[in-house]
Amino acid sequence: MTTKIEDIKVIYTAPEGINLIVVKIETNQPGLYGLGCATFAYRHLAVGCVIEEYIKPLLVGKSVENIEDIWHLMHHNAYWRNGPISNNAISGVDMALWDIKGKMANMPLYQLFGGKCREGVPVYRHVDGRDVNEICENIEKYREQGITHMRCQCGGYGGDGYGQAPNNAPIGAPDGIYIDTKKYMRDTIKLFEDIRNKVGFEVSLCHDVHERLRPIEAIQLAKALEPYDLFFLEDPLPLEQGEWFRKLRSQTSIPLAQGELFNNPYEWRCLIVEQLIDYIRVHISQIGGITPARKLQIFAEQFGVRTAWHGPGDMSPVGHAANIHIDLASHNFGVQEWSGTEPPNFIIQELKGPKEALLDVFPGLPEFKDGYVYANDKPGLGVDIDEKEAKKYPCEKGITKWTQTRLIDGTLLTP
Repeated sequence: MTTKIEDIKVIYTAPEGINLIVVKIETNQPGLYGLGCATFAYRHLAVGCVIEEYIKPLLVGKSVENIEDIWHLMHHNAYWRNGPISNNAISGVDMALWDIKGKMANMPLYQLFGGKCREGVPVYRHVDGRDVNEICENIEKYREQGITHMRCQCGGYGGDGYGQAPNNAPIGAPDGIYIDTKKYMRDTIKLFEDIRNKVGFEVSLCHDVHERLRPIEAIQLAKALEPYDLFFLEDPLPLEQGEWFRKLRSQTSIPLAQGELFNNPYEWRCLIVEQLIDYIRVHISQIGGITPARKLQIFAEQFGVRTAWHGPGDMSPVGHAANIHIDLASHNFGVQEWSGTEPPNFIIQELKGPKEALLDVFPGLPEFKDGYVYANDKPGLGVDIDEKEAKKYPCEKGITKWTQTRLIDGTLLTP
């Protein structure tokens, strides 16, 4: 009997205070279902609407086996495509179908991708602090856990916390997160000088600009950071300024990582073909799930570009598991951002909740041990969901504050 899609459910939950969206596909085979991540934390109801009102009627009754055809059907059906809401909706279904495929084969998903290239996935962690002394203390704590790669920031992404405009802003300037880009650059250069002086060069360090600089400033920062041997400089340019990568690449030897906000293949194609970046950093639900992520990984391999998938707190454990399974089977794997068992990071610290709740809702999360993350080798993605526990942590509607970033004159800036 052909295994068909019988129902598609959207599960909203926020065990750490961050809105997560999980898609559950139930089949006509008793007990056979799959889970996928569709998390767009700041527009979760819009994603859910697309799934429930448009994708579900399109797919119920179709065979679960034809993942490639179903992905293209979802991608093309609305005519307009490559947007974050539709891509996340597609991702939830796509991951769930891959989860089912693994369960039907009785194999962990990485086996369907060709098997392991490595036994465990090396990860990097976020290190922040009030000053360089606290940052170096946190670096040492992670080193004791076997972590060798760390992303270092001081006070977030260079701006103050959300609040009133500073005194040097114009009269009447609105509330927001204000950043003085020149001060941020000076502080960041001094930060990495001090870190290297204190901890040496045995630790691999990264830094995330988070698109908060003008292109010429990004070039200046990259050149100034070269003596401190960064593993990579992340998102130095806004995605809308991709042409500047040619100038940036010609001016610095610092490794570059980009792609957290990418939705459309045209946003990464030339960067990879022209070898303008060293690491592709996409959020795999943002580009539509496992199907396009695998194609992107294989495409990048042809040009010597390595993967460093986005793995933040605003991603469900199902999405983290998808990252890990692709990582295990990718020859051009670079490093994996990891926050799968941690409280939310400093960006949204006002929403912190207990990490134990996350593990209660999502049994089977990949395991971190001594600097590496390991898949649990259950069939499919290996992660389950306790729907009763999930209901204990409802999502919230509200205004997103951390994205309201402004220059000192009050002009909005990419967050």
